[in-house]
Amino acid sequence: MKKIVLALSVLVFVTVISAAQPIGIGIGNKAPELTGKSPSGETFKLSDTKKLVLLDFWAAWCAPCRRENPNVVAAYNKFKDKKFTNGKGFAVFGVSLDRTEADWKKAIEKDKLSWPYHISDLQYWNSKHAAIYGVRSIPTNFLLDENGVIIGRNLKGPALEAELQKYLK
Repeated sequence: MKKIVLALSVLVFVTVISAAQPIGIGIGNKAPELTGKSPSGETFKLSDTKKLVLLDFWAAWCAPCRRENPNVVAAYNKFKDKKFTNGKGFAVFGVSLDRTEADWKKAIEKDKLSWPYHISDLQYWNSKHAAIYGVRSIPTNFLLDENGVIIGRNLKGPALEAELQKYLK
């Protein structure tokens, strides 16, 4: 009887430990939660996406970000309705490091960033969202599976599309 209780205890312990996904910003970590306001005042949480998601840190004033935006738009348009091995559909969750709402809104419109998930605290480099992810330069991005686990980082240009292609069903 003691052996059975011990075996069950070990099994429960191993199950609990393996189920606990460490939170962090490395590949294989559960991505930290982000919550913020959209340009229209709506509140979005990163965990609401429930899809394969590109967490994209950028800003209207950032020339390299603006040059990368067409690649992100193309990937979004190509993959948003696809089925993946680790998610159903593809979303972009944009986090702006802008200072003004007007510049942020204008860039979203001009660059045709048509996905619904945009947040910013309008704190520039003092953004709490950027601090959580250790963002020190932009553009910076993280690819998350439907469970919020980081499966890629800093995927730009053709590398983003190639990575998404790998996960197609």
